[in-house]
Amino acid sequence: MSLRALALLSGVYDLLLGLPMLLAAPQVARLFGAPEPVPVVNAWLNGVFALALAWGYFWAARDVSARRGYLWAAGVFAKGLGAGVFVLDHFLNGSPPAFLLFAAPDGTLAGLTLWLLVRPGREGGP
Repeated sequence: MSLRALALLSGVYDLLLGLPMLLAAPQVARLFGAPEPVPVVNAWLNGVFALALAWGYFWAARDVSARRGYLWAAGVFAKGLGAGVFVLDHFLNGSPPAFLLFAAPDGTLAGLTLWLLVRPGREGGP
């Protein structure tokens, strides 16, 4: 997989997360066994954040060699830290097991992004 393909995949993933959070936050919360967000603006802002990440991935995909920094920040740091937060919250605070459905793809995308960024001799590698 190329960095460009992964950036596009990550952008679609965040787009598919952000739109429902922005447009149907209470329904999304119920779907995952969580209480409705109070105030709902917190969920809306999470949706805005996910949409901003998606936009950034689509932007980075246009020139991955020049925009590797974005892939480090969003693809490795934000997704990796986000996956860790979901796992910690589940075990420390008892968040619904369905929340781990966010940790798995976030962690996988973070790991793939890291691997593609550091592997030598390939597109965008050192």
